[in-house]
Amino acid sequence: MSVTTLGCRCGTVQLELDGSPIVVAQCHCNSCREGARRLAQLPGVPVVTGAHDGVDYVLYRKDRLRITRGRETLRHFRLGPKRKTRRVIASCCNSPVLVEFDGGHWSSLYGSLWPAGTLPALDLHTMTGDRVDTTPLDDGVPAGRWATTKFFATLLGAWIAMGFRQPALAAETPEIVLEG
Repeated sequence: MSVTTLGCRCGTVQLELDGSPIVVAQCHCNSCREGARRLAQLPGVPVVTGAHDGVDYVLYRKDRLRITRGRETLRHFRLGPKRKTRRVIASCCNSPVLVEFDGGHWSSLYGSLWPAGTLPALDLHTMTGDRVDTTPLDDGVPAGRWATTKFFATLLGAWIAMGFRQPALAAETPEIVLEG
């Protein structure tokens, strides 16, 4: 199994990813775009939105993701107090690292972690019904107004392969507040 090593911009945080991702997706939902907008308020944050204002993610099973260095610098924020999604950043350089869903078996790593030209090819666009930009998505990548059946089937297949486990990954990160 191949290992991919990634890190934050300053190199303090390092991740190791075993094998291939579950899926590479560009999400166009209101929450992902709002999270990107709030991240952009931080000094030095790399752009996390891609073409058509979607946010690029590479989804990995949590049991194939290791934070090997810099865990103590990780911080997270939520879009609201009852939201189930945490956006994790490396506070050393404000690099967006991942999005974690409470109870999820996967983590959505920000595409901006990959060095230029190395981001895996996009598998699908999801939640295109929330798009503000009405320019057609003409890149030949499958798209759905909501999360597609293929997207959910792929996540379910990964969960079955994990024996229905839901490992904790970044649960012990301190929370920061990024107001809307």
